[in-house]
Amino acid sequence: MGEQMIESKWMLHAKKADFNEIGMRFHISPVTARIIRNRDVVGEEAIGRYLFGSVEQMYDPRLLPDMERAVEILEGKIAAGARIRIVGDYDIDGVCSTYILYRGLKRLGAAVDYEIPDRVKDGYGINESIIRAASADGVDTILTCDNGIAAVSQFELAKELGMTAVITDHHDIQTVEDGEGGERDLLPPADALVNPKRRDSRYPNGAICGAMVAYKLIQVMYERAGVPGDEWLEMLEFAAIATVGDVMKLQDENRIVVKEGLKRLGISKNLGIRKLIEKNNLDPKAISAYHIGFVIGPCLNAGGRLQTAKLALSLLLCEDEGEADRLALELKELNDQRKDMTQQGVDQAVELVEERYLNDKVLVVFLPDCHESLAGIVAGRIRERYCKPTLILTRSEDGAKGSGRSIEAYHMFNALVEVKDLLTKFGGHPMAAGFSLPEDKVDEFRRRLNENAKLTEEDFIPKIWIDVAMPFEYINESLIEELELLEPFGQGNEKPQFAQKGMVIRSSRVMGKNRNVVKLNLVNERGRAMDAVVFTDGDEFVAEMGRSRMMDVIYYPSVNEYNGNRTLQLVVKNWKFR
Repeated sequence: MGEQMIESKWMLHAKKADFNEIGMRFHISPVTARIIRNRDVVGEEAIGRYLFGSVEQMYDPRLLPDMERAVEILEGKIAAGARIRIVGDYDIDGVCSTYILYRGLKRLGAAVDYEIPDRVKDGYGINESIIRAASADGVDTILTCDNGIAAVSQFELAKELGMTAVITDHHDIQTVEDGEGGERDLLPPADALVNPKRRDSRYPNGAICGAMVAYKLIQVMYERAGVPGDEWLEMLEFAAIATVGDVMKLQDENRIVVKEGLKRLGISKNLGIRKLIEKNNLDPKAISAYHIGFVIGPCLNAGGRLQTAKLALSLLLCEDEGEADRLALELKELNDQRKDMTQQGVDQAVELVEERYLNDKVLVVFLPDCHESLAGIVAGRIRERYCKPTLILTRSEDGAKGSGRSIEAYHMFNALVEVKDLLTKFGGHPMAAGFSLPEDKVDEFRRRLNENAKLTEEDFIPKIWIDVAMPFEYINESLIEELELLEPFGQGNEKPQFAQKGMVIRSSRVMGKNRNVVKLNLVNERGRAMDAVVFTDGDEFVAEMGRSRMMDVIYYPSVNEYNGNRTLQLVVKNWKFR
């Protein structure tokens, strides 16, 4: 739990349904049925998809706006031998979508290459210099992925230069008044614009990532060209990596893609992915969404953060054993370096907050020497630690550049709109944002954000949601096995949390060479005992426990295998001593 334990508020989900009936209908326990209801999965069809959904149940790509038009344009360009340039983005979603489009179009015989903007030099998305360079290179068609929906002036230039433009994206669309009291989408002048967020979209799932949009495009092109379906399915793992890496909600179709993609990752034919798994000492047979989010994803992202995203793309496209080995090692080392740099940034930010800003409602911290690509990660860590909206600023070529991460009670994008007179550039959504401003305006920025914030002390208390207040007596191996049906866990499909109050602590001991594991034996009020394990600073835990002989716990049940013996144990995630 780190050095600072914020007091949290425990909340029990109270969503209603006939859990016994759902259990009987789907052959699951009422406990599992309750968890599924807590994730807002309602109705027979949705529950069936959630538990047993397969690739066949993914939505028809032709429901995406302009899909047919985009496909016809690209087929015409391939037939004419016209040069196509893919313009991606430097994060994991951008790299995976560029890979999917490049590999797919190459397979169909296209004259295709790619360009990925540089995070520091170019910033996010396609810019005019990328368009001018494409024109100078004799490129006929620009095809974007994971960006382009906001690039109105850039595509006006592309059209002036006589280029064809196909945009595939998943980002929110700016709106303008339509002159009749309503609003309309503000769209760039592209020849085809495939985005599930368009108001004329008939696609049932608006929350797919950029790589999923690219994947759907290639699906239609492969089907029309008679390419075997297996070749399309081989790229599913890249849509899955991007879905987790871009923190899409693991619901509906996204859940199917990640579930199926994870199965394929362990037996991936992609040399680069196999090398990344190997270099990070992961077990290919047990890759989870956690490994994508915290190991594989950050390695693919590290290139775009500290050097160039083309490193990650080169790894995914690599077919030479030695070269793939070298690239995977380089990305792993870059990610290790990124972790160290992040930790330095977090330590510096904590020091400044403790010294100067502890009473601020909105934390605005200027770290001039922090690498600008790490500001968002540092902001996320500081937000977690203090449970306050956090904006981390770094020094860039033309002033200060920052990234913010928010809490539920604070709409960060709207907060930036209120001070937009100070900002040279900004964008984002309720929970995260990016922005730039002159360095001499940072103090005023901090002051005004704090003056405007209508946050109360209550807003800074993190809420922990409990699925079921479940006594030990319910725990057995078949329930633990059944809970695996709910995986993959992540954003929008969080790992279940169970709770029990008033446990008597029969014994406790600190273990592990770093003394970071505490083994407990807990007894409930009916005298039922259960082993429990807590992963935390052991000595700190024991000091906090003091003379307490009772505790409330939030836990997840698991099976502990040791010397061939299998025993049930609780993994304690949160606790309160009495």
